[in-house]
Amino acid sequence: MNAWDNIYPRYLQVGESALLLEFAEEMTPTSNAWVRAVDIRMQELPMEGVIEWIPAYASLLIKYDPVKAKSSGVQRWLSTCLKSASMEAPGKARYVTIPVRYGGSEGPDLEAVADFHGLSPSEVVARHTRMTYRVGMMGFTPGFAYLMGLETILATPRRETPRILVPAGSVGIAGMQTGIYPLDSPGGWQLIGRTDKALFIPDQEPPFLLAPGDEVQFAALKDGEVS
Repeated sequence: MNAWDNIYPRYLQVGESALLLEFAEEMTPTSNAWVRAVDIRMQELPMEGVIEWIPAYASLLIKYDPVKAKSSGVQRWLSTCLKSASMEAPGKARYVTIPVRYGGSEGPDLEAVADFHGLSPSEVVARHTRMTYRVGMMGFTPGFAYLMGLETILATPRRETPRILVPAGSVGIAGMQTGIYPLDSPGGWQLIGRTDKALFIPDQEPPFLLAPGDEVQFAALKDGEVS
């Protein structure tokens, strides 16, 4: 029995040239794994007239040329991809270790996060580094990977007042997500550390260090240690 027999994805028209395929109402590891599986199948069975598609946590936004393709045709193509997608072939996921300097000027919100949960800063670091995270989707800025798998006890609201400038490499927490800022940019995530690892190198192919489906683990650097 195909796993999709008991799941009913929803198609929503977005304007005249885009279709949103929703896999679930909530973000879960299972729904995100299906997004990845269908994304791979779509790459294997391309459709003329489809310009691009954007995977998210539990949905896919498909943009198409209305002159070359119709919404009904795109839906039929997606239905074929859904039925033939396989969780057994999730693509070439990689395991990436990210060295991080936690706390101090590199992680100015570490103590606030610790206080919010009644933990010590070292306990926050220990919990943050012991989990293996999965890249659920890309977005916000080039190379920004939203990581799933944060322990519930570390889930922390965004800052009430976002920072005007967050340095590239900053590691943060926002709700049930953790992630790394690939570029200097504004941001409201709680910053607990920073890495020297480059996440976005424009003249490199591929330009992004991380991709959907990759597994990520953080490693704490000692004072003075270089990544």
